[in-house]
Amino acid sequence: MFFGIDGDKLLLIAIVAVLLVGPERLPKYAEALGQFTVRAREWLGGAKTRVKEEMGEDFDDIEWRKLDPRQYDPRRIIRDALLDDAPVPTVQAAAAGAAIASTSPSMPVTAMDRTLPVPFDSEAT
Repeated sequence: MFFGIDGDKLLLIAIVAVLLVGPERLPKYAEALGQFTVRAREWLGGAKTRVKEEMGEDFDDIEWRKLDPRQYDPRRIIRDALLDDAPVPTVQAAAAGAAIASTSPSMPVTAMDRTLPVPFDSEAT
């Protein structure tokens, strides 16, 4: 398969090309297409070699199929993101926050009274 074109369509394109170009100019166009193909392969080979040189030994360790963007399903990505649980703060994180708050001169180190209403600023909205 050549870029999603099966053999029947490729044969039809070749026949139309022969009819449009004509038998006297067809060899010249075929040679130009062959030279273009050779140059494109050399260019791609050089690019691959350059990438290997720049990445070093890690190039062979990469799983290239995992990086193919065609494999990603946006629905699955969104579903996974929505189903992920939010990180639960740990005791160590709360203790670290209290330690930071105690060293900060702008924040007083007082426990929040849960019986008081939550402050609301009507001008902030």
